[in-house]
Amino acid sequence: MPGTNLTREEAQQRARLITTHAYEIDLDLSNAQEGGLYRSVTTVRFDCAEAQAESFIDLVAPAVHEVVLNGKRLDVAAEFRDSRIALRHLHEGPNELTVVADCSYTNTGEGLHRFVDPVDDQAYLYTQFEVPDARRVFANFEQPDLKATFQFTVRAPEGWTVISNSPTPTPEDNIWRFEPTPRISTYITALIAGPYHAVHSSYEKDGQSVPLGIYCRPSLAEFLDADAIFEVTRQGFDWFQEKFDYAYPFAKYDQLFVPEFNAGAMENAGAVTIRDQYVFRSKVTDAAYEVRAETILHELAHMWFGDLVTMEWWNDLWLNESFATYTSIACQADAPGSRWPQSWTTFANSMKTWAYRQDQLPSTHPIMAEIRDIEDVLVNFDGITYAKGASVLKQLVAYVGQDAFFRGVQGYFKAHAFGNTVLTDLLGALEETSGRDLTTWSRLWLQTAGINVLRPEIEVSPEGVITSFAVRQEAPALPAGAKGEPTLRPHRIAIGFYDPSPQDGRLVRTDRFELDVDGELTRVAVPVGTRRPAVILLNDDDLSYAKVRLDEESLKVVTERLGDFAESLPRALCWASAWDMTRDGELATRDYLSLVLSGIGKESDIGVVQSLQRQVKLAIDQYAAPQWREAGLTRWTEATLAHLRAAAPGSDHQLAWARAFAATARTPQQLDLLQALLEGTETIEGLAVDTELRWAFVERLAATGVLDEDGIAAEYERDRTAAGERHADTARAARPTAGAKAEAWAAAVENDKLPNAKLEAVIGGFVQTDQRDLLAPYTEKYFAAVKDVWGSRSPEMAQQIAVGLYPSLQVSRATLEATDAWLGSADPVPALRRLVLESRSGVERALKAQAADAAAAS
Repeated sequence: MPGTNLTREEAQQRARLITTHAYEIDLDLSNAQEGGLYRSVTTVRFDCAEAQAESFIDLVAPAVHEVVLNGKRLDVAAEFRDSRIALRHLHEGPNELTVVADCSYTNTGEGLHRFVDPVDDQAYLYTQFEVPDARRVFANFEQPDLKATFQFTVRAPEGWTVISNSPTPTPEDNIWRFEPTPRISTYITALIAGPYHAVHSSYEKDGQSVPLGIYCRPSLAEFLDADAIFEVTRQGFDWFQEKFDYAYPFAKYDQLFVPEFNAGAMENAGAVTIRDQYVFRSKVTDAAYEVRAETILHELAHMWFGDLVTMEWWNDLWLNESFATYTSIACQADAPGSRWPQSWTTFANSMKTWAYRQDQLPSTHPIMAEIRDIEDVLVNFDGITYAKGASVLKQLVAYVGQDAFFRGVQGYFKAHAFGNTVLTDLLGALEETSGRDLTTWSRLWLQTAGINVLRPEIEVSPEGVITSFAVRQEAPALPAGAKGEPTLRPHRIAIGFYDPSPQDGRLVRTDRFELDVDGELTRVAVPVGTRRPAVILLNDDDLSYAKVRLDEESLKVVTERLGDFAESLPRALCWASAWDMTRDGELATRDYLSLVLSGIGKESDIGVVQSLQRQVKLAIDQYAAPQWREAGLTRWTEATLAHLRAAAPGSDHQLAWARAFAATARTPQQLDLLQALLEGTETIEGLAVDTELRWAFVERLAATGVLDEDGIAAEYERDRTAAGERHADTARAARPTAGAKAEAWAAAVENDKLPNAKLEAVIGGFVQTDQRDLLAPYTEKYFAAVKDVWGSRSPEMAQQIAVGLYPSLQVSRATLEATDAWLGSADPVPALRRLVLESRSGVERALKAQAADAAAAS
């Protein structure tokens, strides 16, 4: 990948020598409308611990014109190479360095990204610097523990707005001079520039006033629901400041919805960038608003966890991401006036399943991961760092108590404000307030990999009275190739007893026990004479992180009556357990489909419904016996259409079922219905076939050969926007012809001109689950190309191709053998090896699940 890889040892050595103080960065973006290169001038002031020492500063730039160190002009040709400028003969004490360079706008979502909106032909810029990409814009010491102040001066085209970490100044002659920031890390500095639309407000409470801004492109302004975004933001300010007992640490808070963003959002201090797909152009379900709200709160939480207090090195990335995830969900659940008090249900059924999946891959790792270098970090923004870490924190809160937990956090912020920390800094603060020794807990939960399984062991008398009850904990072997040993851990869990309500027959909790599970077998004390309930649910309230299994009697009831739980969280936990059993080959895909169809009609939580729809489709596509797959898809598609027709007009459920139907419509009659809905010759009461739903129909019709290029072009004429371009790219790549696949492959792999968002769109269209035969020849092409792609493309683009085009649909021993042959001969770098091994693991899991499904048939 372009740019020299920074190792942890190099970073530690540099931090021993260098103490950074201040950056002054002058950028000339006056040519941004045309693109090309821009002038970057950086002056950095720093101290060195030793006289005559050597170090380096980072910069990715096509040309460096001048380097002046302590008044001496250096030989650029001799000192600038491999994205580093060598710094020799440093002074002990103060040093000053000035670097003048030409830097490049990008279209990959890294560094300074430039996008031209097809609606108004105007350019829009934003920066994305995490992990190592501030060096694409200005010379800097690119590591999180070398904090400094940053003062930006920017020349921009007339009529533009420029936003950075500091409050936006009044420009003079199109030059924007920002005040210096507080001491922050390079990766959370930011610059956003262009003719953006803005809405302003403020957060006011007890004499505190924080300016708030929301920005988007003018072409999205009509869809920007600023009041709703401000409402969630203010709830976050209230809740976080109370829980953290530390005032918001920056001068203002802007949220900028920017185009072609690779992630969900980025926590730049005081200038959060968010993918502009969160400005909804069409009707979406409440689940989408809940996800957006969690993203907003997650980034706001980062202003404390990550920006105010930052990890020393990337092995403690979880100190940022796990805490931001946990506190954002907790805020949604507990903040007064929140629309999503059921947020832990969503977490259990979506993010946590992501963590369980990640933790069973060959790349599983401790929450506190081993990070050797920058390439390790780039592939470590995963389900363990985010969702498993948040789950473990939820358990820690149950273990030490919420009050003690947040008192510890409060002390942590006060002790380390604007500094850097390691794990022991946080644990020490929590030990002080809770009185618990967390050394063992930390070792077992944060420093070991893998997942545990909890199973109930119950004995019942002939009269139905529980005579013995225990929880058995298992530590399955780690996946082949994973580092570490299976580990039994302490779990703080609740156990729920559920019985039918005499009033309405719904399953309600009749008893709850909370206890610590430790070791292989933990006895559960239940009152003498307690009758066995209909369902016994381990890890009720989802306090711990473990795979949970139901006993035989409970499983029988859940299979018949899962939709009858009165509360959403126990339903979500049972759904998640069934899905996990399906992935593990313990529950046949055809039986999982029957289970879902028996209960999904009673599922009120729209987020759970949509998760189940995605999981069913994945199960049938990947985990069903190939001979039964078409029958399974037929049964599922007929069910989606029936639910669509039965759903309340205009409801979220109706929209979700319309999308689910569109995803697998297959018979001529079903495809005719899609086309009739698209053309308006047929309607379903309450269903608004708006812009985004139209594209869902178009993409399926293109993938099944009903719509050709002319039909796709006609739809694009209706929606000549950036989103419309991407949808059209997806539809073209989805067409079931050899020519369409060759064209898409060439655009994605053999050419590097596609911007990041269009690359994603093309890959999404190329990979169609009912085009396996058409895609089979690309297995060989993938292994012939992927190493060169990794070496020549930027990290984000290379990862898209390495993961998105791996032949995951070719579920066969031949795919495993081709992968193993490539791994054995290509000698890929560790990050690429990890991604390919993860994809291989998906094929291996699918083979196991397919065998289980086939066995169920016989």
